[in-house]
Order: sequence, then C-alpha cells, then structure tokens
Amino acid sequence: MWCIPPRHSAEFVCKMEDVLEVYKRPHDPRRPQVCVDETSRQLVAEVRPALPPRPALPPAPGAPARYDCEYERRGSASVFMAFEPLGGWRHAEAKDSRTRRDWAHFVRGLLEGRYRDAEKVVLVMDQLNTHGAESLYEAFPPDVARALAERLEIHHTPKHGSWLNMAEVELSVLARDLPHRVGGRDELDRHLSAWERRRNDAGAKANWQFTTADARVKLRKLYPTVDG
Repeated sequence: MWCIPPRHSAEFVCKMEDVLEVYKRPHDPRRPQVCVDETSRQLVAEVRPALPPRPALPPAPGAPARYDCEYERRGSASVFMAFEPLGGWRHAEAKDSRTRRDWAHFVRGLLEGRYRDAEKVVLVMDQLNTHGAESLYEAFPPDVARALAERLEIHHTPKHGSWLNMAEVELSVLARDLPHRVGGRDELDRHLSAWERRRNDAGAKANWQFTTADARVKLRKLYPTVDG
C-alpha cells in the first residue's frame, strides 16, 4: 500500500535512495539480495464441508464451489516471507508470533540454509523494531549472534516507504493464492509449502525499474530544498 511520506523529509529520501542503490546491484550469489517481511493470517475453519464445484452437463449449467456463511475462528498465525528478486526464489514460513526471537530464527534459517555459502546476505526490510541484529542477541548466545550478524548487510526502507520492499509483492501474490479459509497451522503449512514450490519451480523474479534518477524527478517534492 502506498502511504504519503512527510514532505521534505531528508530521512525518507536518504533511506529510499539507499534501497534503490541496492536494487541496482547485479545478481551476485556471494552477496544475494533478500527482501524480508511478515504478515498476519487469521485461521478460520469451516463449520460444514464445502460443496465441490459441479461441471456443466447440458442442459444443466455448472456451479462453483459453495461455502457456508458460518465459520469458526481458530486464532491467527504470522507468515514470514523471504524473497530473492534476482534469484527467483522465495521462502514462506508460518509461526505462532512475530517477536524478535521469531525474526532471529527465521533469518538464521536463511543463513544456515540456502545462503550457507554466501559471504554476506543483503537484507532489505522495513523499520519494524524486531528487524535488526540486536534481535539475534535475544535469541542466541553472544558468539552465535555475532557470527550471524557479521554475515548480514541490513538496509531499512523508510517509514511510509514499505512499497520499496519487494517481499510485499510476494505476500500479495500469496494472499491471492491461499484459500479463503484455512483452519489451522498444519493446513497453513501445507498450503505455504505447495505455493512456495510452485513459485520457485516457475522461477518468478522481480524486474525492479524504479531508480534513484526516477525518484529525483517523480518524487522531487519530497526532497528538502537546499539554499545556496
């Protein structure tokens, strides 16, 4: 979602241009660019089984699947998303919460999994208070936290500038592909795994086009006025 930032915000344009310069870098497996974000997902179960779609058998028309208007709330889950736009890879993982420890364990999984051979992982994230190396120290012993932090290069999008985080695009795709109602964590995990596999097999990448030069023209009103 596009949010209007404060006018003439030096902090906004500084962080925006920092992220845009990261997106200009070519693909480098030794320093992969990874966008990370998370969202909440309400768990809603069916009270009665849905009626499956009915194919058209002329002269009778077909019918889509039909669901009862009643449902049962079963809490919520947090979905963490990591998206490597130049590598065409993403990973979605559900957790019970979105604390500093949750973020730390998610990032550690990336560093010790797909990116175990990378020199640095370039993370692009928003400024949520859990998104920082200090969260690693709340989750792991100091020596482990330091080793993980040294392998991260962190870039934060500005406040009101989360549209700069390409993980939001993948979360949007995921939201459209998930069933309307998912009743529990096990079911959510299965859907996330299947969705991730389909997207990764397709190798869907993101071709980011908006540059610093574009920002200085199209968003020039956001730049502070310099006298002299």
